[in-house]
Amino acid sequence: MQMLNVALPKGRLGEKVYAMFKKAGFPCPSIEEPSRKLIFENVACGVRYFWVKPSDVAIYVERGAADIGVAGKDILLEYEPEVYELLDLDLGKCRMAVAAKAGFRDDTRRKLRVATKFTNIASQYYLSQGRDIDIIHLNGSIEIAPILGLSDVIVDIVETGTTLKENDLQVYDTIVPISARLIANRSGYKFKGDQIDRIVESIQQQLQAEK
Repeated sequence: MQMLNVALPKGRLGEKVYAMFKKAGFPCPSIEEPSRKLIFENVACGVRYFWVKPSDVAIYVERGAADIGVAGKDILLEYEPEVYELLDLDLGKCRMAVAAKAGFRDDTRRKLRVATKFTNIASQYYLSQGRDIDIIHLNGSIEIAPILGLSDVIVDIVETGTTLKENDLQVYDTIVPISARLIANRSGYKFKGDQIDRIVESIQQQLQAEK
């Protein structure tokens, strides 16, 4: 039996995803034991799991170190990895949004300054709007950019909106809804399609049963 390599995002999302795989007939008891290990195998089921940083899952899958994995739609839109997107897992739901200080008005006579770590998503969005922008790439604490006058708006992931409110910011537009997606390596899918399809089918049934 061929081993199916699965990249799971570290954290609660990965634990929820593993539970889905387990229900699909791909359990791995060692992953459920307290451990600092990162790689876990169940040879009898033909599956190998490994924990990786959520933003790295798509790289492992695209490069073939993993056959399948779970990545946020934000990562897939931002980096555009060459993978198959198989299924929306309906987990980790949030949205990519434009936010700014309350009372913000866009002065279209000048470039709009946009602070974000999602430069590709922001560029594509404003290109579709025909708006000329100046992208300011930041990696953290993006909310303070408009407060300190570094940017006019931010493009970022919004879950509850609490952080925005606490910093006197508000959402002005939603760019795209975000959730976790099951992705597959393109060549790996050709050789392990039967195993992968079994998982997809089972998870689809699990999602439908929860609705």
